Amino acid sequence: MKKLFELKSVSKDFGKLRVLKNINLTFYEGESIAIVGKSGCGKTTLLRIIASLDMPSSGEIKKSTNRIGYVFQEDRLIPWYTVLDNLLFVCNEKKTALSALKLVGLESFHNYRPTKLSGGMKQRVNFARAISIKPELLLLDEPFQSLDLLTKTKLIEDFSNIIKKLNISTVLVTHDVREAVSIAEKIYVLAGQPATIVDEIKIEQSQKGMFNPGFIEIEKKILKLQSS
Repeated sequence: MKKLFELKSVSKDFGKLRVLKNINLTFYEGESIAIVGKSGCGKTTLLRIIASLDMPSSGEIKKSTNRIGYVFQEDRLIPWYTVLDNLLFVCNEKKTALSALKLVGLESFHNYRPTKLSGGMKQRVNFARAISIKPELLLLDEPFQSLDLLTKTKLIEDFSNIIKKLNISTVLVTHDVREAVSIAEKIYVLAGQPATIVDEIKIEQSQKGMFNPGFIEIEKKILKLQSS
């Protein structure tokens, strides 16, 4: 199995403030993982380090791919571009861009501008843009946090199906355990000040789903880890 990236004893400082400490994480092709932690604990910083958008203060990073798609918390769409032009800004192939829009159910909106779209639709465009470059690795930075529960539930279901269909390896960071359980096969719990990985939790298929009763036990365990 191909190793996509490996973090060895990675730490990150902002001035005198240490945010991440001694992060060790190995990620293989075909995996889907989530990194959960309280707001402000350093989850996004860790994701940016994986994406090479930020550099660690110490430690080692090994990556075997640069084909990385990134879905940000906010849509980051260019407001004066059409939906299609927003995708062409990164992928340069109209056929590929339209195919990505079809996958997320927005092919008929390709000539719309982002201001005419709902929040959920904007995130679908954001997701389509990320997969239009045909990434080996997809990084998701709390992409559902600003959405209502109904929209969030539908998006998670659709995105999960698309990720499986395209066989894209994914890393999600979130503070919402339900999102993590619904998408990931493994959850890494980030806790402490500075934050480090305190546990790894494997998710069985029978535990998946936003409203799965098995979620409660996992949430209790993660909340206990974060408060210890």
